[in-house]
Amino acid sequence: MKSPASSIPPLPLRQSSTAALLAWTVAALACVLAWDMSGQDMPFARWFGNSQGFALQNDWFLVNIAHEGARKIAWIVAMGLSLMIWWPRGWMRKLPYARRIQLVVGALLSLVVMAVMKRISATSCPWDIADFGGVGHYVSHWAWGITDGGSGHCFPAGHASAGFAFLSGYFALRHNQPRVARLWLAAALVAGFALGLAQQMRGAHFMSHTLWTAWLCWTVSGLCDLFTTRSLAQQAPADAALPPDDLLAPD
Repeated sequence: MKSPASSIPPLPLRQSSTAALLAWTVAALACVLAWDMSGQDMPFARWFGNSQGFALQNDWFLVNIAHEGARKIAWIVAMGLSLMIWWPRGWMRKLPYARRIQLVVGALLSLVVMAVMKRISATSCPWDIADFGGVGHYVSHWAWGITDGGSGHCFPAGHASAGFAFLSGYFALRHNQPRVARLWLAAALVAGFALGLAQQMRGAHFMSHTLWTAWLCWTVSGLCDLFTTRSLAQQAPADAALPPDDLLAPD
């Protein structure tokens, strides 16, 4: 006969784990800032473009598969995960209801944040810069309010967020499925950087755009995780008979 304790899902990770995540977040921020200060955006862009433009800007694979195709796949995945909030399948069955919501909301919120930032950004894409056949001139994305003469609305990297937005899955899964969480983390990072590199090869973004997108999506997902965990803890019964992750599960 199964003991009552065996049916209780693992408790959320301890504060030491949260502190470690915070340390990684700060370390990643330091790396992104270091790249910004290094001034390597333009030299890296010159790997793929010159004064005549970017040879791969209209490449069939990069446009139709790595851009349009990947974007459609990302939305299909997002829709599938949304449906599995109520009708979970596979490993999602082991994920508590509140964490399933967290996974989807974290991903969608990341996409919204990226879209809003792009909307108000004055930073132009590499292919709009005179060094690569455009009409604008390079201006750091930190120079807020200063236009570069291009079309703007290119920071951060919206397409890379189609991969990085799913970093939310790592935070949702890490509480009771750490192995799956690590695999999910690796997949989201690979997808995000692959999509970011594809756009850089076309001249659509600088490397800093991709790096900031990764960090911002990670941070948004981390904040969603913190909010969910605290909300669950506050709703815990006085006798603490059940772990927080069970409290928002449907009957």
